[in-house]
Amino acid sequence: MRMARGFFTVGFWTLASRILGFLRDVLIASYLGTGAAHQAFVAAFTLPNLFRRFFAEGAFNMAFVPMFSKKLESGEDPQGFASDAFAGLAAIVIVLTVIAQMVMPWLIWAQVSGFAGTEKFDLAVDYGRVAFPYIVFISLAALLSGVLNAARHFAAAAAAPVLLNVVFIGAILFAAAAGYNIADALVWAIPVGGVAQLALVWYAAAKAGFPIRLRRPRFTPDLKRLAIIAGPAALAGGVVQINLLVGRQVASQFDKAVSWLYNADRLYQLPLGVVGIAIGIVLLPELSRRLAAEDHDGGRDAFSRAGEFALMLTIPSAVALVFFSLPLVEVLFQRGAFTIDDTANTALAVAIYGLGLPAFVLQKVIQPLYFAREDTKSPFYYALVAMVVNAVLAIGLAPWIGFYAAAVATTLAGWAMFFLLWIGSRKMGEVARFDARFRKRAWRICLASAAMCAWLWMTMLLIQPMFGYAGWRYLALMMLITSGMFSYGIAGHLFGAFRLSELKSSVRRGG
Repeated sequence: MRMARGFFTVGFWTLASRILGFLRDVLIASYLGTGAAHQAFVAAFTLPNLFRRFFAEGAFNMAFVPMFSKKLESGEDPQGFASDAFAGLAAIVIVLTVIAQMVMPWLIWAQVSGFAGTEKFDLAVDYGRVAFPYIVFISLAALLSGVLNAARHFAAAAAAPVLLNVVFIGAILFAAAAGYNIADALVWAIPVGGVAQLALVWYAAAKAGFPIRLRRPRFTPDLKRLAIIAGPAALAGGVVQINLLVGRQVASQFDKAVSWLYNADRLYQLPLGVVGIAIGIVLLPELSRRLAAEDHDGGRDAFSRAGEFALMLTIPSAVALVFFSLPLVEVLFQRGAFTIDDTANTALAVAIYGLGLPAFVLQKVIQPLYFAREDTKSPFYYALVAMVVNAVLAIGLAPWIGFYAAAVATTLAGWAMFFLLWIGSRKMGEVARFDARFRKRAWRICLASAAMCAWLWMTMLLIQPMFGYAGWRYLALMMLITSGMFSYGIAGHLFGAFRLSELKSSVRRGG
């Protein structure tokens, strides 16, 4: 129940952030469409986020959280370890930022070589130099979030991303009202939002009893061990980023495709973020503590309940993205400079990503089994295989299906990574095996999702004319979403996929 409360706390704030993120993207799409400014902004904004996977919620934090959790459990000066890690991380990301400023044209070219020789390239370089310092603030904020999560203080860390979207939306509205360049305002909002996020979690960590101060970096034995553990995870993160770079390179060869894939990614990131991030954040320190205490039964229960929670929310979300992507994209994005053609291409990419959604979320369930054991090498080797799958498919299919090859490759590589992680976990014993309750409920969740899909098809037939009127399409989408939630809840309860009383109890306790 405690872990469920953590899921709901993180999920609630992540959902709030994603909703604001949607509002942000809707505004961006309306003002910038898929033109040169938007594509340059996407290239610049995704650049610090590529490196963020190493230093924020990626490699560094995956190694830091288990070590900090064990020190917290045993009382071996966790605050001193966190302060040393904070200082070391700060030194690394500051040096990285300085280097990135000098080689920015090459970093942009590595992402979107198709922009070379156009105004988009020079604009992306300028925007990249403004946006990149965000990596400093978000990396340090992520480390402090790891401290809070390990201490079971989830709310502030989960709420921090909300601030970034608030800053973005404020920048858009202010620039539009004042007549300023909206793309310029968006780019400057990136580092400002990073400062706001860092300030929030820094204050929260201090209130939780961990007042972290910046000091001279020291290469202690604990930091040496942290670096050894984080190394393979960083390499695995690098492989993942290569996958993203390959996809963006393929997209950059097709006009407007970078923007189409970006908007599609934002839509499928909603359930992935809400469910996957919540599971990864809560499950990793929980498993680390269980394994440190040799509580294997408790570890298996935590692992199984996380998998159950993942399927319960992910399978119906995947069904919605695959079968109802067109009305979703049409209502959320199609206005202003975002055209019908943009809607059609974005919607198909959303459907392709939706097929991979369960794989991406289940990865978040299985990976903590490795990280809690400080095993970062195995995920790295599996990521290498997934990288080859992604590159071969993205490059090989591009001449035949165009920019959609990038989405297809991402989805299939995600499933390859999941199966490799699952097969590799077989050697970990019973703690890495889903229990009888999970196996009983998994197929019932799929059955309830199928029933929801059938109900939504009938609902769609009835309300389809409403999507043709600008004033009614918002109501139509809300009716579709509400109908899907109620039908899934009823079907899931009737089929025994879950018990509504369990969810109500978790929500009340989580509140």
